[in-house]
Amino acid sequence: MNKQDTKKKDNQVKTRYSDEELEEFKQIILEKLDKANRDLKMLTEAFTNTDEHGTDDTSPTFKVLEEGYQVLSKEENSRLAARQSKFIQNLENALVRIENKTYGICRSTGKLISKERLRSVPHATLSIDAKLKQSK
Repeated sequence: MNKQDTKKKDNQVKTRYSDEELEEFKQIILEKLDKANRDLKMLTEAFTNTDEHGTDDTSPTFKVLEEGYQVLSKEENSRLAARQSKFIQNLENALVRIENKTYGICRSTGKLISKERLRSVPHATLSIDAKLKQSK
């Protein structure tokens, strides 16, 4: 490669992350996915009471406030579980984009999303600039 070829290569804008970079992101996503699945299991068990083997459903209870709290708590856990499921789906979609080698490309601008953003929000599909414009 001569000097001119090297200059051309330096001036080219990077259009996708390398396989090594994609592998790094894949590991980050797999770790987050593992934790998210554990959290979802815990939330689901909390609102379905699958771990309770007591007599809560057969013994009479006159603690109305406590029952109200338990209902609200179950509803909140249900909402958190739904949100966690959506997060898991987004992480799984990011893994598909890694396999397709389209991961890290902003769906609005077509430019690469910064590595810093992807490390903190690995399922991101918008660059910071595109996200800011979208929220206006």
